[in-house]
Amino acid sequence: MTLLIALFFLVALIYASVGFGGGSTYTALLGLWGVSFTLIPVISLLCNIIVVSGGTARFARARLINWRAVLPLLAVSAPLAFLGGLVPLKQWLFLTILGGALLLSCIALLVQPENWRPCRLPIGILMLISAAVGLLAGLSGIGGGIFMAPVLHLIRWAEARRIAAFASLYILVNSLAGLAGQLIKTGPSAFVEPLSGYWPLLVAVLVGGQLGSILGLRLFGPRILRTGTALLVGYVAVRLLWQSLSL
Repeated sequence: MTLLIALFFLVALIYASVGFGGGSTYTALLGLWGVSFTLIPVISLLCNIIVVSGGTARFARARLINWRAVLPLLAVSAPLAFLGGLVPLKQWLFLTILGGALLLSCIALLVQPENWRPCRLPIGILMLISAAVGLLAGLSGIGGGIFMAPVLHLIRWAEARRIAAFASLYILVNSLAGLAGQLIKTGPSAFVEPLSGYWPLLVAVLVGGQLGSILGLRLFGPRILRTGTALLVGYVAVRLLWQSLSL
């Protein structure tokens, strides 16, 4: 348990520095540690909420969140994240959906040419993408920022720090919606074991997330933000897909 606590702290620190909650990696670690499959989404979403709450507050104070641009995307993603959280999935399908989506996100981040000119997508198309990502996030038990951020990087929706700020808020809202769906699916008693048996993990991500969000705002440039995120996502994707093949 001590090693798992340390890993959760490190994951929270690194992911918070790029605006993410780390839900995908928490899920992978919990799976490797043999935690019950029914508990994994609840623990991961709780950790997500703890990490990105602090990051979202810091990004908002730094005036990096464009509320007018963000709110329409959240309005369509959150309800579908809630519905996705209600859908029961077998373990191999859950890991395959999560791993495949993360692998695509990794590729999108790594192949982005530096000399691309900024481009715009109609708000309707962005909302459709956000709705699909919200559903995917609900099904996979994470916040969805890890899926949406690469899309926004590819279309040059904003500069890297503003996309990180968007991802933090996006994960917070979708994690809350997804957690509500998970709790309706499994019952309120699903809260008891994560809070009583795994509370040190929640404390670890609280501390790591606060440190990471500070580092992300003050030290890391756009290239480091994007490359670091891609490497983390790619590693987790391979581990999840490998695990799904063994089931």
